Amino acid sequence: MTSHAPAPHADTESCCGSFDVPSAPPRAAAAAGASGYTCPMHPEVVRDNPDSCPLCGMALEPMTVSLTDDGPNPEYVDFRRRTLIGAVLTLPIVFLAMAGDMGLVDLHAMIPPKTSVWIQFLLATPVVLWCGWPFFERGVQSVRHRSLNMFTLIALGTGAAYLYSAIATAIPEAFPEALHTAEGIVPVYFEAAAVIIVLVLVGQLLELGARARTSQALKALLGLAPKTARRIGADGQDQEVSLDDLQTGDRLRVRPGEKVPVDGIVADGYSSVDESMISGEPVPGEKTHGAKVIGGTINGTGSFVMTATEVGANTMLARIVQLVADAQRSQAPIQRVADVVSGYFVPAVLAVAAIAFTVWVFVGPAPSLSYALVAAVSVLIIACPCALGLATPISIMVGTARGAKAGVLVRHAEALERFDKVDTLVVDKTGTLTEGRPSVTAVETTDGGSTNELLRLVASLERGSEHPLAQAILAAARATNLHLVDAENVRVQTGKGLHGTIEGRQIVFGNRILMSDHNIDIGELAPRAEMLRQGGATVMFVGLDGQAAGLIAAADPIKATAADALAALRADGMRIIMVTGDNETTAQSVAARLGIDHVEAEVLPEEKGQIVQRLRNAGAVVAMAGDGVNDAPALALADVGVAMGSGTDIAMESAGITLIRGELTALVRARRLSRTVMRNIRQNLFFAFVYNGLGVPVAAGVLYPVVGVLLSPMIAAAAMSLSSVSVIGNALRLNAAKLD
Repeated sequence: MTSHAPAPHADTESCCGSFDVPSAPPRAAAAAGASGYTCPMHPEVVRDNPDSCPLCGMALEPMTVSLTDDGPNPEYVDFRRRTLIGAVLTLPIVFLAMAGDMGLVDLHAMIPPKTSVWIQFLLATPVVLWCGWPFFERGVQSVRHRSLNMFTLIALGTGAAYLYSAIATAIPEAFPEALHTAEGIVPVYFEAAAVIIVLVLVGQLLELGARARTSQALKALLGLAPKTARRIGADGQDQEVSLDDLQTGDRLRVRPGEKVPVDGIVADGYSSVDESMISGEPVPGEKTHGAKVIGGTINGTGSFVMTATEVGANTMLARIVQLVADAQRSQAPIQRVADVVSGYFVPAVLAVAAIAFTVWVFVGPAPSLSYALVAAVSVLIIACPCALGLATPISIMVGTARGAKAGVLVRHAEALERFDKVDTLVVDKTGTLTEGRPSVTAVETTDGGSTNELLRLVASLERGSEHPLAQAILAAARATNLHLVDAENVRVQTGKGLHGTIEGRQIVFGNRILMSDHNIDIGELAPRAEMLRQGGATVMFVGLDGQAAGLIAAADPIKATAADALAALRADGMRIIMVTGDNETTAQSVAARLGIDHVEAEVLPEEKGQIVQRLRNAGAVVAMAGDGVNDAPALALADVGVAMGSGTDIAMESAGITLIRGELTALVRARRLSRTVMRNIRQNLFFAFVYNGLGVPVAAGVLYPVVGVLLSPMIAAAAMSLSSVSVIGNALRLNAAKLD
């Protein structure tokens, strides 16, 4: 929930002591290696020890992410227990209160009305006073800190309903005879108080669970780094040590297939390193002397010695994790209309209830005190936050379910609210605009011979390789049902290609350097290869028996739906910016085919987030669409993060929206869904406030001088229920919303 009054000064005392407002935002503090605990909803609150937030009462969370298993979130465990116990106790309360009135059973014949009321009292007391106690604490804190919010309304509504019902149960004679039923009891509203408490607990439990999943995703990302490294000692011997023991300047050996332990520079040897988890690009990068390597990436078939340059929290992987964690905390809580209005609505309701009570005490008929109490409680009950509290969540709940059917998975409710206002879309290339895996795009021969035969020979040579380009060639061979054979004397030359013997013929497959090493003149293939590269393809040459035989080009194809989706988004007023770690030539080629005018190429993971932040600082409302680890910080920093369903877990956990099938056409549906849901929410809020606006004066007794009728709390509760029914019915219309 969001506060709307100015935050207290740094020396403000609260129920949990004083709290500090750092001079720098939490993101900057964390980046500098700061530690501590902060509130997810109020990141300006920073404490040295875990406690509760003095502004909203939520449990503080660690500012830094570590692999230490601290067990389940204590607040989550506590709320789950309160929810289960509250639900078990509330069900019989609802049955006792509603079954007889609905004619389901002859309840009065089994349980006398007075006995039923006392049973409801006994069951509702632990629900309200224990299960709902955190909400009363937060409600009190909201008053103390002048930050009235939904917890204020919840505490007032449930507290008024419970207190009124408890007095009516214990001292029914204190109420006017007109309020007594034929059985001699005063109507009570224990079920309203209990149901509100349980529903709000469920909402809080879902929110805590989502935060817990985010934390686990970040820890899983940190777990991508190996636990140990092979450090080369002064005597030249390898020693396996924990990553915690490494220091800058250590010489480390990385063997084939191992993960690079930390960030560093290659000092000796060469290899091909799969950096897709960081760069998002499917083709491994060649690493020779002086090249940078990143911790957590996977070494290929070669072996090398590296010098550690960054260790511990300073590695790129650790920095990415912290960027995501900080960005998620730094996002301002959504400014819900209900919370904004509640800042004025709550004190207005209290004022009306106090005025009504005072007027009835001094000018009301006898017994004036009883009439005053009825009027005041009726005002508070009719202003109970049922419809107001449901207005946004019920639309979000139905809307997200409708979105899931359309391939749009909404992880953060505020994403739907923000997406309606997005005017700039930052989109990653690989895996978002493209398929995320290379495929063969061209097979050409020098003498007009069979392209299938050339592909068959190369695929046979590549049968044992796990390289992405090799997999693309093998997939192309399988697609044409080519018969592959075993290759002999296969030798891989890292960074160049490979060669061997197939059916007695010497075959060489690789780049220009490998061709030159084997004295093969690529001649007329060179200009054709350059043309293919300009189209975004990777080109490898084929030599047979010492002569250039052809070439094979592979590229990451653009998704079939990308062009239409981007065109629809541009027509809707969105500015499209492509940001990628790929080279400028390939990026411009893809952008040209998709009609994208603005391209940011060869961008590092940290720079993607900086680009998003720069756009936001310039006043743009930014959505970021991506799928890789390298996109996670930018996804979290954007107003709305959109992840591809085929992407990494950390990308999806950092995003507010996930496109289940990884197609951008779903982004168009998400835009329409956002607008439909927001319109529905505004309608719900209108219903809620109209009922309150009309009901509160009537409950206060403005009609009594005219018609001689004072609104009973029972009628007030009925009006409150009617507003809730209207809100729910309107929200259910979202199930039929057209998104295509």
